[in-house]
Amino acid sequence: MTETLTDRPLPDAAEAWRSRPIEQAVAWPDAGLARQQMEVLRGLPPLVFAGETRNLHDRLAQAAAGEAFVLIAGDCAESFDVLRADRIRDQLAIILQMSLILTHGSGMPVVKIGRMAGQFAKPRSSMVEETPDGVLPSFRGHLINSEFADSVSRTPDPRRLVQGYNYSASMLNLVRAFTTGGFASLSRVHAWNQDFVAHSPAGHRYELLAQDIDRAVRFMRACGLELEHERALQQTEFFTAHEALVLDYESALTRMDSITSRWYGCSAHLLWIGERTRQVDGAHVEFARGISNPIGVKVSASCTPEELVELCGRLDPQRTPGRLVLMARMGAERVEDALPGLVAAVRREGHPVVWMSDPMHGNTRTTDSGIKTRDFDTVITELLSFLTITHAEGVPPGGVHLELTPEDVTECTGGSWATSEDALTRDYRSLCDPRLNGTQALDLAFIAAEHLRSLGVSS
Repeated sequence: MTETLTDRPLPDAAEAWRSRPIEQAVAWPDAGLARQQMEVLRGLPPLVFAGETRNLHDRLAQAAAGEAFVLIAGDCAESFDVLRADRIRDQLAIILQMSLILTHGSGMPVVKIGRMAGQFAKPRSSMVEETPDGVLPSFRGHLINSEFADSVSRTPDPRRLVQGYNYSASMLNLVRAFTTGGFASLSRVHAWNQDFVAHSPAGHRYELLAQDIDRAVRFMRACGLELEHERALQQTEFFTAHEALVLDYESALTRMDSITSRWYGCSAHLLWIGERTRQVDGAHVEFARGISNPIGVKVSASCTPEELVELCGRLDPQRTPGRLVLMARMGAERVEDALPGLVAAVRREGHPVVWMSDPMHGNTRTTDSGIKTRDFDTVITELLSFLTITHAEGVPPGGVHLELTPEDVTECTGGSWATSEDALTRDYRSLCDPRLNGTQALDLAFIAAEHLRSLGVSS
């Protein structure tokens, strides 16, 4: 059997990455304080549990076989400043609405994964930036530093690692309460529609779907079914994911499962490796191959088939369904040229991966006034191309990965309410990249569901 890091003692499983080249490394100015904070993290309970992570592994195996569809959604970069119960509830509601639309349209169960409770760090193309106060370290997410443009705020502070853990723990506590305490019940499908979404074209369309669900529920009750005892109708499985960028943080939260004696990254159920850190011999791949979580990899048009096959072999040598998720982020103009060869190469090598579309990151542009945005129609173009290409290549179109917010922001142009470039400054709040708002998110879910149905994709 091929040896993997999960067969070795904890020091290797959690720390072997330190001997590899590392991109996006954090240079903590106070190394002693950094070590102290990581020791604090090592003594804290896991944020997620191995049994939950194995459940996600099973659901992803279903998606790899074409028996489920995966939705990963949430903020571009989470903020320490918006940990509010109402916002977490609204974020969850948008994901539940999208999942309902996708399930209704495709006939498949939707695996719901929040890009939340840990997405506090972001890779940057440059470690420094020009500001009115001169050259400062780039803002890299609240797990590392602050967005305010002064030298104190931008200095990496390892105490933020423990802060990030505490914020994630609080958020997960609320998420578990909402998903198991009645909020996710199908009897509440109308309550998920927020006011500003409800008055949009997408919101009206969602209400019609909710009425269909109501009629179906009433019919089942009339037939004598005691739906209050049906767990699947009263609560939902919900998982978390984020980019495993800050390896100091991730390795400090690596734990051995007492049941299987395997190592798990316990900061989230699924961890992914970004476009800037997916070097085959790099530290991030080394860390990821040593844990038993499902692992995602962002794949751009610059990735060659040979490189991707090598990555798959390194991260999943046993070819285990549900272990590996490939997130294509090509850009609408490049997806049709780049994606087919990558999909075909991975299929030929027998890797049972989940292919997902990330139609956001390859389609970011800057307006003439200097505002970063994404055009809804361009995002849709890449997503539909992805669904068509994977289906034509004989592999299941496994899911979609989106940056969105429940708030009525104006960060992406287009959608059924046709946000214009002139309107972007009305309510632009993102700490990093532009996100879909609630109406645009529902628009996308309806379009994706219709396309899946037109392809004949269902379980």
